[in-house]
Amino acid sequence: MARRGSWRRRIVLLLTLALVAGGIYTAVAFLQRSETLVTERCTAAGSGGDDLATDQAANASLITAVAVRRGLPARAASIALATSMQESKLRNIGHGDQAGPDSRGLFQQRPSQGWGTMAEVMDPYHASNAFYDALVGIAGYQSLDITDAAQRVQHSAYPGAYAQHEGMARAFASALSGQTAAGLDCSLRSPDTAGNPAVVAKQLTAALGHVGTSAAGRTLIVDAEGTEAWAVGQWAVANAKALSITSVEVDGQAWNRQSRDGWQPAQVPAGQVKVTVAGAPGT
Repeated sequence: MARRGSWRRRIVLLLTLALVAGGIYTAVAFLQRSETLVTERCTAAGSGGDDLATDQAANASLITAVAVRRGLPARAASIALATSMQESKLRNIGHGDQAGPDSRGLFQQRPSQGWGTMAEVMDPYHASNAFYDALVGIAGYQSLDITDAAQRVQHSAYPGAYAQHEGMARAFASALSGQTAAGLDCSLRSPDTAGNPAVVAKQLTAALGHVGTSAAGRTLIVDAEGTEAWAVGQWAVANAKALSITSVEVDGQAWNRQSRDGWQPAQVPAGQVKVTVAGAPGT
């Protein structure tokens, strides 16, 4: 009888281990499948469902950062984003169209019309600055309708087309300029490469200008507060895919790539933005 009981206990133990192992395998398999089901996109509060692909959001963050760096209002960024969406779908494209065979870049600027060399109009920083140079030369541009302001810069054959992007442009400009706190969210899959805080710092400085930064392991710490902090934090979210950023913490809120729950309350002190990148996969 004792031997029979021992065998029963062994069988129960083996069955239990098999169930546990099967459950773990199923959970892992589900998580792996769920990663492939994630539609990577970025949305801004108040955009009315006009989401951007991750590369579009990164370009939108650069265009807006240039406006912030120049001390321009969010209105200027709204006009620029609506223009770029109409002209290039917010992509730095290297070809033109029948209306402008030599047009290139985020704003489809033409070297033949004085926007710069071919290399310059393909440089997003040059292109954005050139657009703003023209925009600020328009008296009262801030009070103009977006489509009117964009048309005075671009001289498009389709002047009414810019208006269709106004809602998206306003929402993303407000979030990316830091005017709307916790206004930008990106849904992303897990990173497949390690991030580098030094690379994040370099690109952040290129976009927004000099900001005080330091590194602690895989976390970049940026000294910023108020709207500047939110401009930095939401720039980081918009660039999270390319830079393998996993979390961003700003002024009592945190965005976590893995949770995909948007901004959530967190114990984050004011005056600092923390941007954490992924370690090497599997570590």
